[in-house]
Amino acid sequence: MPTVTLNKTEFEKLVGKELPLEQLKDRISMLGTDLEGIEGEEIKVEIFPNRPDLLSEQGFARAFSSFIGVKTGLREYNVESSGMKVIVDSSVTMRPFTACAIVKGLSFTDEKIREIMQIQEKLATTHGRNRKKSAYGIYPAKKIKFPIRYIAKNPKDVLFKPLGFDEEVTADEIIETHPKGKTYKNITEGWEKYPFFIDAEDNVMCMLPFTNSEDTGKVELDTTEVFVECTGTDLQNVMVALNIIVTTLADMGGKIYSVDIEYPDQKITTPNLKPPEMEIDLNLINKLLGLELKEKDAKDLLEKMGYGYESGKVKIPAYRADILHQVDLAEDIAIAYGYENFIEEIPNVATIGKENPLEKFMEKIRDILIGLQLIEVKNFHLTTKEDLTEKIHCKEEPISLQNAIGEHNHLRNKIFSSLLKNLQENQHHEYPQNIFEIGRIFESGKTETGVVETENLAIALCHDKVDFTQIKQILDVVAKSLGLTVSIKETEHPSFIRGRVGKIFMNNIPIGLIGEIHPEVLGLWTIQVPIAILEINLEKLFSFLV
Repeated sequence: MPTVTLNKTEFEKLVGKELPLEQLKDRISMLGTDLEGIEGEEIKVEIFPNRPDLLSEQGFARAFSSFIGVKTGLREYNVESSGMKVIVDSSVTMRPFTACAIVKGLSFTDEKIREIMQIQEKLATTHGRNRKKSAYGIYPAKKIKFPIRYIAKNPKDVLFKPLGFDEEVTADEIIETHPKGKTYKNITEGWEKYPFFIDAEDNVMCMLPFTNSEDTGKVELDTTEVFVECTGTDLQNVMVALNIIVTTLADMGGKIYSVDIEYPDQKITTPNLKPPEMEIDLNLINKLLGLELKEKDAKDLLEKMGYGYESGKVKIPAYRADILHQVDLAEDIAIAYGYENFIEEIPNVATIGKENPLEKFMEKIRDILIGLQLIEVKNFHLTTKEDLTEKIHCKEEPISLQNAIGEHNHLRNKIFSSLLKNLQENQHHEYPQNIFEIGRIFESGKTETGVVETENLAIALCHDKVDFTQIKQILDVVAKSLGLTVSIKETEHPSFIRGRVGKIFMNNIPIGLIGEIHPEVLGLWTIQVPIAILEINLEKLFSFLV
């Protein structure tokens, strides 16, 4: 989690009230942040990842002032049109989204420049996932001629002076010679072109995701107007980042002006600081918190956390990206109410803790399989779509993550593909390699989240003489040890050899799959040794023992 250093004098000026030191420490800690300490003029606070809007003096002071009752309620920010535009070229496929704004009427000091640099870097590290998901630039607006183009170019064809350099270099040199190029070059692996902001006079403003230009991208003490750009792989992410930055600048005394963004297929205007609304479910919130709040109470508490409230609807600040569910509102209401004010209660129920019966059942299966000299493995729930589809000849669509930060961005809907990956990566070890995993899979279903989670067992036998008979013998031993009788009916499956694959049934209810992996599938994994596999839904199997 990021730690920010706040200037105590500036912070208290923004809050509008000075608190005794011990009270200040207590209130900062109760806001939902981790105070590391206050020494002289420095306040060091660890900010949780869900609150990037607190990564500056202005953002933290805004929330704190509301929390202690000085300036409660929704902060409103006026946005005027600048009439300026940014043209997004279709070539920026590697980082296709941008949100921009202009802020005027600023008066910078060394301290304020430090604050701007801090929010820019801390935000890129957290909200921007170390610049992989989004990155941000701030420029002296009077040095830029509009309209601006956001375009991808071959770095060998672009010449400019990077921030901190004395001479112009070709952009491809930045990757190896500039400190930020060395730090972030892993993000651009495989890129043939790089995104640039270039103004109407062909001045290069920046090379993404590395550095601004020394000529057009350096904010100094005499700067009064700035152009702010946020770019990334997700439009919502860059919109929120822009909202956080421009409201920070507005709290420094600036006035916000919008910019028109012209995409090849649409036009948007940013920033959008209109607060989204969410209906409050007070009954659910009272149930979650064990309170009996009335609507007036909820309104007051929400306003202490910087929200607006009107006719049962909560107005969420446009710089808050973490409010997705009633639970998020309940958390902020709890913070405003004060965790120290909740009364500890011993539950009025006498219970005795015991191990979950399903866990005991799965532990018994582990013991059986270890007794058969199989080795247990454990794999991640997240994997690649390719491993779950193309590499096992399956067309079932796995569940994808909405805000993934890497290629492992799908929840697995089967375990045996994970076992194939284990076997692929361990071909340098001797055979036989007989492994199993008991773990969770994820499929679409009718639940609150739309995802059904199930505990499965998968077994893989891998050596040069393995066949269907051997994997069936393992299944028979497991079933007999549990006092169950299973049956197998021949079926077809694209991952397995035809005639050597079957569905596993228990009392005519399908519970799994068993068979020999098809040679074409083995080839996709570059595995040279035959493999036989079974996979069973353990929760279905367990239901026959209950």
